[in-house]
Amino acid sequence: MRHETSHDPPHGLQHTDRGDDHQDDHERDHDATGDSHDGHDVARAPGHLPRETTPAELRPESAGPRDVGVIVVAAGSGSRTGQAELKQFRWVAGKPMLLHSLQAFHRRYDVAQVVAVLPRSVAGDPPPWIFQCDVDRLLVGVGGRERGDSVWSGIEDLDDEVEIVVVHDAARPLVTDATIDAVIRQARTGTAAVAALPVVDTLKEVDDEGRIVRTVDRAKLWRAQTPQAFPRDMLERAHLEARRAGISATDDAALCERLGFPVVVVRGSERAMKVTEAGDFARAEAIAQIPE
Repeated sequence: MRHETSHDPPHGLQHTDRGDDHQDDHERDHDATGDSHDGHDVARAPGHLPRETTPAELRPESAGPRDVGVIVVAAGSGSRTGQAELKQFRWVAGKPMLLHSLQAFHRRYDVAQVVAVLPRSVAGDPPPWIFQCDVDRLLVGVGGRERGDSVWSGIEDLDDEVEIVVVHDAARPLVTDATIDAVIRQARTGTAAVAALPVVDTLKEVDDEGRIVRTVDRAKLWRAQTPQAFPRDMLERAHLEARRAGISATDDAALCERLGFPVVVVRGSERAMKVTEAGDFARAEAIAQIPE
């Protein structure tokens, strides 16, 4: 089920594309300040960054086919934050949490479509700021009761041209361009790819009374994050088989593992922390100040 976004957002919404008068003023300001290179205006890349500072994977001339579909899962209630406002709509590091992810994926040339899966109660009338990205590549989907239902809803909304599917949790707003690129690049080889970090703490297994049973060898243990990227046919089959069997999982890679599909980890980033509880907002604000 989907809600198509209009190319022109409702009256009164703030756009990243601004009026002609504003643009003319901006260009005059550039002329006044001498923001040019060899006598020419600096070319602008996606995200309004100077071309020379844009990572290679975000540049149109460096990109391959536009065949990546992104499902941003934002259909949770966020009840553990203790706030009435939906967690994914709260502001963190200068903008609403969900908007961080939408803009990060829309900066990429190879992304054909981003599906923002929202709770049914708000999907028909999403907050105006959601349109502060590339609305031509944005679709709002309706989430389900469980995370797997929401991801499946997003899969059903993807266009036929999509060959690689990226699933990302809106609760990880500070995902890096490098991590996104790494999982997509790996998925293009035919395997699923999970952003993850090696476990560095000593792990203890305990019984029901809190007594330590054993120390767990951490040498081969990794903490899974998102984004996770998949060849489309692999992800679709994994979800179909899980739905038929009545199986749910906390991440999509587990459904692929269940069928014996190859799944590999690529190194993620501490910046991709998951905002789960109220105190995590302050942590995310602090991490956002640290350069990548």
